[in-house]
Amino acid sequence: MSQKNEKKQSKKETPVVAEKIFEERVVSINHITKVVKGGRRYRFSAVVVVGDKKGRVGLGTGKALEVPDAIKKAVEDAKKNLINVPIIDTTIPHEITGIYGAGRVFLRPAPDGTGVIAGGPVRAVVELAGISNIVSKSLGSSTPINIVRATMKGLATLRTVEQVAAIRGKKAEEIVG
Repeated sequence: MSQKNEKKQSKKETPVVAEKIFEERVVSINHITKVVKGGRRYRFSAVVVVGDKKGRVGLGTGKALEVPDAIKKAVEDAKKNLINVPIIDTTIPHEITGIYGAGRVFLRPAPDGTGVIAGGPVRAVVELAGISNIVSKSLGSSTPINIVRATMKGLATLRTVEQVAAIRGKKAEEIVG
């Protein structure tokens, strides 16, 4: 009889906890008003960035009647749109300019100790990607969604020396030196 009690207690002591793989950050929330015959209809749109701080980052948008629902939809969308970012030491391999619509984001690698020098939307993407030393400048449009998409586009087009060498059919030493 005591064995049965021990089994029951051991089952209660080990609760199943799902670990969070991705950290999420809300970049912006917009209040949308649609004017109809009966009055105004309110909705919310959310822009969310998710990342694991190990080189994977994603962007998602969601719309709903309530803010938490919009954020939840945006997080689900972001997890579907993940990209891999090549990180060398704690920065990016080379300079890049990401362009989306009228938004332009210039990203430059930085030496250790520099930190993340970036505006709000770019900072969210870069930090969740796991980059800790970078310099960026946002040019053109200042709309958060365009800036985040431009940053994502820039990070998605980054290539390491090994990737470029494989594409050209050469060795990494031939390209660098």
